[in-house]
This record gives sequence, C-alpha cells and structure tokens, in this order.
Amino acid sequence: MKPYNKNYLAFDLGASNCRCIVGSFDGKTIQLSTLNRFKNNHVRVWSHYYWDALYLFDQVKISLAKAAALYSDNLSSLGVDAWGVDFALLDQEGNLVSNPYSCRDPQTEGMLELAHLRMCEADIFNITGVLPLRLNTLIQLFSLVYRDAPELRTAKTFLMISDLINYFLTGKVVCNYTSASTTQMLDARKRDWAFSVIQAMGIPKNIFPEVVQPGQVLEKLEKSVADEMGIRALPVIAVASHDTASAVVSMPTRSNQNFFLSSGTWGLLGKVVDQPIINQKVLDYHLTNEGGVFDTIRLLAINPNLWLLQECKRIWASEGDNYSWEELVSMAEETQCSSAFFNPKSDEFTIPANMPKSIQEFCRRTNQKIPQSKGEIVRACIESLAMSYRLTIDNLIDVLDQSPEILHIVSGGTRNRLLNQCAANACGVPVVAGPTEAAALGNIIMQMITLGDINNLDEGRNLIRVSFPTEHFYPENTSYWEEQYQTFKQIIEKSQSVR
Repeated sequence: MKPYNKNYLAFDLGASNCRCIVGSFDGKTIQLSTLNRFKNNHVRVWSHYYWDALYLFDQVKISLAKAAALYSDNLSSLGVDAWGVDFALLDQEGNLVSNPYSCRDPQTEGMLELAHLRMCEADIFNITGVLPLRLNTLIQLFSLVYRDAPELRTAKTFLMISDLINYFLTGKVVCNYTSASTTQMLDARKRDWAFSVIQAMGIPKNIFPEVVQPGQVLEKLEKSVADEMGIRALPVIAVASHDTASAVVSMPTRSNQNFFLSSGTWGLLGKVVDQPIINQKVLDYHLTNEGGVFDTIRLLAINPNLWLLQECKRIWASEGDNYSWEELVSMAEETQCSSAFFNPKSDEFTIPANMPKSIQEFCRRTNQKIPQSKGEIVRACIESLAMSYRLTIDNLIDVLDQSPEILHIVSGGTRNRLLNQCAANACGVPVVAGPTEAAALGNIIMQMITLGDINNLDEGRNLIRVSFPTEHFYPENTSYWEEQYQTFKQIIEKSQSVR
C-alpha cells in the first residue's frame, strides 16, 4: 500500500436508503464519513410505482457540492452502486423517456407465464443462470412489449439505475456487468447480452449498450456538472455497480469459502464461486447466478428480508404508532420466541397493501396461532427470515457439496442483533456481522484497486478487517431451533397446498 492520504467518494443508492460516503485512506486504515443520506421511496401515480430518478441525481449533485466544500481538491475519484433489476430508458436525444418503473409495479402481474410461452423457463435459465421472477428486468421489459407501451417505442438506450447516474455524471453510455447480470438478459457464460432471449421476448436489441467489467475508469465528470457543483473533474470509476456485488467485495474474509448474507431491504444469501452453476437442482432450489468482480459469480438466493419490517413499520406509522427500529426490536425480544412462521418469499408479501395483516392472514390460513401484538409480529418476521436463511444454506450445501464454517452478514441488517443471533441459532453456524456500510466500502475498495492505491482484493479485505470491528454470534439452544426449523418447513409445505 502506498503511504499517503487519499479520499474517495462512494454513492451507495439503495432501494430504500441512499448515502454519499467519503472513504479516507491514510496508508494503514480507512475511515468513513457520511456526507449525505437521503430516502428513496417509489412513488405511486394511479396504479403504477415509479422511482424518482431526477431526485436521486439532484441528491448526488448536492453531495458533490458538499464534498467539494469539505475536501477541496483532495478527492481521488468517485463510484456509484445501486440496487439491481430496475432500469431506465433514454430517447433519441439522450433524455429520460419517463421515470423508471419500480420492480414492484403491478404491470408484471401474469407476465412471467406469458413470457414463458415465448421461450420456456428452462431455456432462459440455461442461458442466463438467473432465477425466473416477475420482478426481473426481462419480465418488466416484456410487460412493456406486451402492452405496446409508448416508452419502449420511444427508447433508444437501456441503462440500469447505477448506469443512469453514471451517464448523468459523465455522458458515458455503458452497462456495468454486475448490474446487467441481475436482468435475466445476460449470457452467464459469455458475460454479454443474451440476444436470443431478448429477441424471443420481442424486446428491441439495439437499445442495449456495451457491457463493461468493474475495475476501470469510465470517464471524468462532465464539465457542466463539475462547474455547477464547484468540484474538479474527478474520474468516475466502474466499481461493482450492483450494491450486493459491492457488499460482497467488502466481506472481511481471508477466502471465498464462507457463505455471505447481504442484509438490507433484500437479503441475498450465497457463496462466491468461479463459474456459473446452471443445472436443474439450482433452478429447483430457486437459486440464481449473479456477476461479481474479477470473473467471479455469486450463487445466491434472494429473500425479501428487512422489507418485511420496513413495511410493518410504515403501516404502523400511518396508524399513528411511529416506533423506532430499536423499539420494535425490543418489543420482539420481550416476546421471547415466535408463535408463528410464514414464508417470506410468498408472493403475497411482495406488494402487500398491509404487511401486518398479510402476515396474520397467512398464519390464519395455515392454522397457526395468529400474532397479535407488534412485538409478536416483528418476532415472527425475524424468526421466519432466520429459518429462510437456513433453508437456503441447506440448498446451497446440496448444490455445492460444501458446508459453511461461518456466515458473514454485511450491510445495514447487521445492526439488528436479534436477527443476527436468530440467524446463528437457526443456521447452526457462527455469524460474523459487519461491516455495516458494506456496499460503500466495496465501492471504495474497487476505486482504490482501479487507481493502483492497493494491489488486489485480498489487500482491500485485509484493510477492511483492520479498519472496522465485527461482532460474533454463536449458535444457542440448537436442538430447540432444529425442532422449530422442521415446523417451519411443514408450514411452508402446508401453505403451498392450501392456496
């Protein structure tokens, strides 16, 4: 490592919370400073849900101005990561066709089945290695084709959300491999667009730009942006632009042998492998292959995760009970244990009108004791999530013929100590929790590698280990949790048979 001070700007845009963080490197450790935090909520207009892309870019520009005021010319570069799946379309003149749809928009209802009439599920999976889900970019675009949407007829360019922000910053039109790999439109083996899939869906193939790998300079800040914000024309780095890919970069492990959970609005649990694993067992277990840095693949399962708690909190706040996260977790701790389980992946929890009532209805339908208090509902969420982690780990063990020694939990969910402990209990393996700002740190590490300030990923992960503490959770009362796990599986089977 070179012994000098440097500062890197990381924009980490999540599906609920966004942040601009400065990583300062003194040659031995990294320190993080948060310049700007801002909410990111989809906006409902009539029957559709949109992301406010221009609001996001405005917050990025506000962050640039703050960075310029505080750090003057002592900034090295910037990188952008964001959530996957969602996308934007540009017209002939390079302007936004419309605000991007949210993957939770109801336009995709019933589209998965119709898409598979054009190309069967198995054929798409054998090319892309991506789990077929209605929220996938492929299905979102197919829904536009199906209803002959004017947005698609007008479109000249397709960009993922992180690529859109990079385009606004630099004028460069490319798609980052890690984000593109979440679309179900990328050939997992060739690591480029799967045009046979795209054309089968009737999607125009000429809208897709070049796919670029992480670890290169895209361009410098466009002059008008730099001048407006009073900042010099920093190089914009192609980091791991999918936030989970960035989070896994920051996993403080000495090898890729351990399993990871990126715990945020979504929970992505899996393992880093060298090549995509595409077979019937992977498909049956609802696993998916997503692209990582340096020619790696993240074989993982996608869980709704903290979305469940966020929606409960939102509903209760709308009813006048505006509890903090700490208060809700404390209520759950006081209930001691859950009296009910539900399947977090069930479609009824994807876009519920009222999450607490949806959970209660699931329990009623499966003849369980119905959680009544807020603490009981939160506890049911937390323990059901922990059990879903265990189910995913069991499936991964069967596919990989390898058991984890440790489950690394990174990102914002590491603050939920009850969930971390329940994960250790349910999965029967030690949990190492941290770092919290995992995606931002992975973003920064990739900037440092690209600029030559550190040599490789191992050096970056060691830097994170010495810079940020982790917390360890060990399995407790394992026989009880094993019994509960068997109950959980029986309830999931029952729910599938009674729907």
